[in-house]
Amino acid sequence: MRILLYLGKGGVGKTTTAAASALRCAELGYRTLVVSTDIAHSLADSLDISLGARPVEVVSNLYAQEINVLEEVRTHWGQIQGYVGNLLRKQGMSKAVAEEMAILPGMEEVVSLLHIHKQAQSGEFDCVIVDAAPTGETMRLLTMPESFQWYVGRLRGWKDATLKLAGSLFSRMAPEKDLFAGLNNLVEGVKELQKVLIDPAVTSCRVVLNPEKMVLKEGARAITYLSLFGYPVDAAVVNRILPGITSDGHGAAQITTPSSDSYLRRLQEIQARYLGEIERDFYPLPILRSPWYDQEMVGLERLRQLASTLFADRDPSQIFFRGQTQSIVEEGNDFVLRLPLPQVELEKVKLTKHGDELFIYLGNFKRELLLPSVLAQREANSATFADGVLSIRFPQPASTGRAAFP
Repeated sequence: MRILLYLGKGGVGKTTTAAASALRCAELGYRTLVVSTDIAHSLADSLDISLGARPVEVVSNLYAQEINVLEEVRTHWGQIQGYVGNLLRKQGMSKAVAEEMAILPGMEEVVSLLHIHKQAQSGEFDCVIVDAAPTGETMRLLTMPESFQWYVGRLRGWKDATLKLAGSLFSRMAPEKDLFAGLNNLVEGVKELQKVLIDPAVTSCRVVLNPEKMVLKEGARAITYLSLFGYPVDAAVVNRILPGITSDGHGAAQITTPSSDSYLRRLQEIQARYLGEIERDFYPLPILRSPWYDQEMVGLERLRQLASTLFADRDPSQIFFRGQTQSIVEEGNDFVLRLPLPQVELEKVKLTKHGDELFIYLGNFKRELLLPSVLAQREANSATFADGVLSIRFPQPASTGRAAFP
């Protein structure tokens, strides 16, 4: 069983990439479901068919679905929402406000994930491929198993302190129901889901990019937070590469066929620069590439063409990379950021930090890294390099003054 999540900034081609991957998997004989968690669904447009909240057969072995988030919330949370809403109205809240407050933060994300997990565990499919919402929403979705359990823990505390006084109220409202038993069931489901999402043998996250600065920045941030929460990333996908640009796969891209049009030539130069940055900043992930086609990639024939370009003769469900692109470990009061890098000599490493951005200079090689908040609040004071891994130490901030790079 494999789960593939394609994520990235809105408009970079996640939907077509996910649909093309699913079509290739189906044609390889896997019973495959491609599902959209984006509220602004476009999966049906990509496949050029009508879709709904239940899986629809597209071709042999391929099924597609656009999750109805509101319906899923009602299914998983409706009764509990009613109980909590009634209690809040008893405290004087208006009905509209009480109903809104009765939904735990991130519930939409949680139920979307639970639905995907249910489909994966049903045994009906060999592959579940997720066309995820834009990066920010997806990051919130993927971090919800952690924060949802935290919220429920607080609600349990509320039960201990306050609901002892209100127990008779719940008994009168629904004597056959147990509010917190429902919560416990949700938490257990989320825990099981989290085990699946961080298992690299089951789940792979793939970041979809275009060779543009804003897209690159958002993709790099996604990699940082996926790594922080332990989600396995096994590839990056670069769409819409202009003709005439080639890359050596080691951080250098060049224009081999310059356009005679000055406008297009300038776009080639911009893309070549950012393709080189992608090669460096997303190391050691494999990079899957697709050109900018002169037609819309809509319908099965076009999606089949895209799959052939991205994967050649490879199976999209295979694991393209094993390991972590970066990790954060605790050593006493310090945090150590570990980055796999090409073989370099330590004396050539230079670090510069501006806000949440860390710039790593390795001779002529430069890598820009977006730091999570836990590291952005600290300064780095040392770097060591061994066995292909650069370890950067972020000590606990002093009570006065700030540490500086050596």
